[in-house]
Amino acid sequence: MSDLEKDPAELVCPAGTADGPVAELLEARQVVLGRTTKVRRLLPNKNRRMVGAWCFVDHYGPDDLTERVDSYDVPGERGMLVPPHPHTSLQTVSWLFEGEIEHRDSVGSHAMVRPGELNIMTAGNGIAHSEISLPTAPPMLHGAQLWVALPDSVRTTTAPAFNAYADLPVLVLDGAEATVMIGTVGGVTSPAPAYTPLVGADLRLEPGRTVTLPLTTDFEYAVLVVDGSLQIEEHTPGFGEMVYLGTGRSQIDLTAPDGARCLLLGGEPFEEELVMWWNFIGRTHEEVVAARNDWMASIEAGGNDRFPVVPGYDGEPLPAPGLPGTRLKPRPRSR
Repeated sequence: MSDLEKDPAELVCPAGTADGPVAELLEARQVVLGRTTKVRRLLPNKNRRMVGAWCFVDHYGPDDLTERVDSYDVPGERGMLVPPHPHTSLQTVSWLFEGEIEHRDSVGSHAMVRPGELNIMTAGNGIAHSEISLPTAPPMLHGAQLWVALPDSVRTTTAPAFNAYADLPVLVLDGAEATVMIGTVGGVTSPAPAYTPLVGADLRLEPGRTVTLPLTTDFEYAVLVVDGSLQIEEHTPGFGEMVYLGTGRSQIDLTAPDGARCLLLGGEPFEEELVMWWNFIGRTHEEVVAARNDWMASIEAGGNDRFPVVPGYDGEPLPAPGLPGTRLKPRPRSR
């Protein structure tokens, strides 16, 4: 998924470590994505730039696509329409609760993103991809798009790649089930590739139950509610709200009076400073500028070594905004 803000600021995500358990409610920022889709952006957040290596979290829907356009016969007239756009030094993690999205990328992948199936794309030094809602898509669209920052040791040397997993492992708890998207929860491990200690899981909690979720004490965690509401210590996050939990926990109790669904995101605190702008992650301003120049050169030339064309996409790629001019000062990651 692309960041389609017209004038994105360059954001510095400083290195840092968490120093114990907390419980902080994070507010989402509304962002328009494409022609019709609005998303709630939870990360980067004004108070928390990252959670482990998770550096970008968009939650969108549920949208009734039939209410947008009465009739249509071309892709993108309703739902998601994100033309080919670039990424560097990250992984995109696509997760749907309802609906269907077509994915194409510059390594030749063509896949349908469906509920409960993980699609993870590793950018390496550069990749381009598109995401659209086809005319045949189901009427409802609800999902999350997440980015994982790659560590410096692999971010430019790992080959661009796309992996899809239709059958992910499930952790069964007393009162809940957790589909493990990436990493390990309670001894259950996903096959998805991860380059830092990381975890992501989709939890469904039964009504009226308090569930004790096992955690890794060295990780920092956050919980994003996507259906219903939870009681997490002193907070009662509802739909589209996220609670940051800090580090130092071996478990957390989640209570769902009427049932709930949530995403658990966590990982070892990321110890490298990032520079983020538009769809690029780098370590310096100059790296981001170089990535933008390479992308615009690719558009002009019909593809290049860093950003090849996306096969099968019928349309023009997405131009980058003007060069970054504002660096947001880093906020301390002290906990």
